[in-house]
Amino acid sequence: MKFLFKILIGVLLILVAYFCFAYFVTYSEGVRSGDLVKFSKKGVIFKTWEGKLSQGVSEELQFNFSVEKGDQEVINKLQNLQGTFVKLTYIERYQTFFWLGDTKYYIKKVEKVQRPE
Repeated sequence: MKFLFKILIGVLLILVAYFCFAYFVTYSEGVRSGDLVKFSKKGVIFKTWEGKLSQGVSEELQFNFSVEKGDQEVINKLQNLQGTFVKLTYIERYQTFFWLGDTKYYIKKVEKVQRPE
């Protein structure tokens, strides 16, 4: 019985360590600019904020991103700036969790900028 309990505790610790790593450790950070073409709340049980930034004419030049529901300032700015040229500061995580968003890219800062000529 003690052996089974130790195995269970070990598995639980590994799962907690994996979750902490996937959530808190970022794979990359960066900035993307383009036209904010879509920003919406979607989902059936877990509602997440998802958006799309167009960086050109081609489908390949679109940047899909998520926003955590706790980042209310970012959500408000994105709702107000839809259809304009923006600069998004993001982090990329190693993995996403279904209750946080559909992508591995999470927006942390939004700025309205002038379109380059």
